Amino acid sequence: MTKGLFDLTDKVAMITGGSTGIGLGFARGVAKQGGTVVLWARNADKLAAAREELEAFGGKVTTQVVDVSSQDAIKDGYGELLAEHGRLDAVFANAGRPSKSRSLLTLEADEWHDLLDTSLHGAFFTLQEAARHMVARAEAGDPGGSLVFCGSLSMFLGVGGIYNYTASKGGMGAVIRGLAAELGQYRIRANTVAPGLIRTEMHQGMPDDHPMFDKFRSVTPIPRIGDPADFEGIGAYLVSDASSFHTGDTIVVDGGSVIRPAFR
Repeated sequence: MTKGLFDLTDKVAMITGGSTGIGLGFARGVAKQGGTVVLWARNADKLAAAREELEAFGGKVTTQVVDVSSQDAIKDGYGELLAEHGRLDAVFANAGRPSKSRSLLTLEADEWHDLLDTSLHGAFFTLQEAARHMVARAEAGDPGGSLVFCGSLSMFLGVGGIYNYTASKGGMGAVIRGLAAELGQYRIRANTVAPGLIRTEMHQGMPDDHPMFDKFRSVTPIPRIGDPADFEGIGAYLVSDASSFHTGDTIVVDGGSVIRPAFR
């Protein structure tokens, strides 16, 4: 039987922060194409709910309570993952949180470091450990793999106030390009996905006509707010062999808002 272009039957993908939001969107895309999904997050109840949803698509789903702000927890998590699945084909370093800061002048050191522990350091060590496994697999004769970071439009735009958040996104964007350059010899690719404004749990209780939503729609060629479902396709693509020559890129999924057309 001919396999489909995005058939993921033999692929194992891990998503951090995978129990909700964009991470769950990536996971749905992988699961719908037959891939094995491993979800990492800190909340066991949310992980259980996500697992139940994803299992309805018919593939294998496992969950692990892992706090990626701890390098030891990351290493232990990979040990458990590889003991169960034996391999790893893709990792989405998606875990993170919004900044609590709103001004350079009031950003406190504890807030700066706490966010970076997850969104920058956690993302880096998550991808580093995955790369070590993929390189060893390649040296044993089975090359390939996909490393993905979830960025944001703050990688391109000047956004005041939330400097720890923008530092994590911009810094990891540079890391991804370095990974692509170093690891391509092993057929391992590395890319960033940069979402626009996506309605997630963070926006619960906010009405559709909230000024923030209206502003985003007003400058977006496709005039709507994004949804985690918009990341299913790019998630499946980046795990699949169809993306085997796609690396070092920042893929924007934002309805076109980043181009902010002057005339419409």
